[in-house]
Amino acid sequence: MLTANFDYNLPEELIAQYPLPDREGARMLVLDRKSGSCEMGEFRNISEFLREKDCAVFNDTKVIRSRIFGRKDSVSGARVEILLISKSLDSNDSWQSLLRPRKRVRPGTHVFPEKSDGSLMEDCFLSISSLNDDGSCTIAFDGGASSSRIIEECGHVPLPPYIKRKDALEDIKNYQTIFAKEPGAVAAPTAGLHFTPAILNGIRLKGVSTTEVTLHVGPGTFKPVSAENIKDHQMHSEDFLINEDAARLINQTREAGKKVFAVGTTTVRVLETMSSPEGILKAGSGSTDIFIYPPYQPKTVDMLLTNFHLPKSTLLMLVCAFAGQNNVMKAYELAIREKFRFYSYGDCMLLI
Repeated sequence: MLTANFDYNLPEELIAQYPLPDREGARMLVLDRKSGSCEMGEFRNISEFLREKDCAVFNDTKVIRSRIFGRKDSVSGARVEILLISKSLDSNDSWQSLLRPRKRVRPGTHVFPEKSDGSLMEDCFLSISSLNDDGSCTIAFDGGASSSRIIEECGHVPLPPYIKRKDALEDIKNYQTIFAKEPGAVAAPTAGLHFTPAILNGIRLKGVSTTEVTLHVGPGTFKPVSAENIKDHQMHSEDFLINEDAARLINQTREAGKKVFAVGTTTVRVLETMSSPEGILKAGSGSTDIFIYPPYQPKTVDMLLTNFHLPKSTLLMLVCAFAGQNNVMKAYELAIREKFRFYSYGDCMLLI
């Protein structure tokens, strides 16, 4: 299947640069997977689509302030930007990271981190341990301060590249779901951003059960597929966890003939990774590089809430697998005509 089949043109003014003042105030495009019909509504009415004993599944990953700026080699050196991706599993305080610019950087280079007020932490530094073939590098926090201290004092919210502004203090709260509790993501599971405690309480009062899984969203989530045929794409991997209680509840929901409502494509990736061919979930953890695209049929999910995704992205392909490529691309055309807000801080889409 050709990657070009998942392309579309989006006017730049429809890319949301800021969240709405009210999280639950987003517009919601509802797509019926069987008929292909769409209706326009508001997210605040999400409970109308859920029934007693359905199960809503959220991603509880927490975004870390993983973007760090600093000066290379000395306090007056060239400015660099580091994006921390994942902490190494060994005992050393080192992280797999992205660094730019990489020009004239070598193993052993020191970076003096820049605090939020623009001043430098002159009493400590980070070290470039290695430059990797995949474009990443390994950063060691071995120069007088731990990674937790530097993230706390110097870390910026890692807003996506299509948000063309600096992060603000408000983004620390806005770019985090109310479920976030497991630190490790460098991008938010954005479908969850629409939920407020009141909305969550409302669906629970209706008799809908809720549970969480974890998938630490990485920078690969924003990377478009560059291969001409999607089968040739090398999928990125992300760490995940699903515990025994969550797996049991979801299995019980399906056994009872009720619906599993996945909040976000990252949630779908966890469930499909740990599902048997018959749709039975098992608990576990690890790293997944599952790539879901048509004609794959997700086995564990009956309803999906998702934001609008980038052209040619793996997440758009996942949505097309769930609801049908023709249905989804037509729905995107409608959303553009009706001036829905796109991407992380934008509106949402409910697939039923």
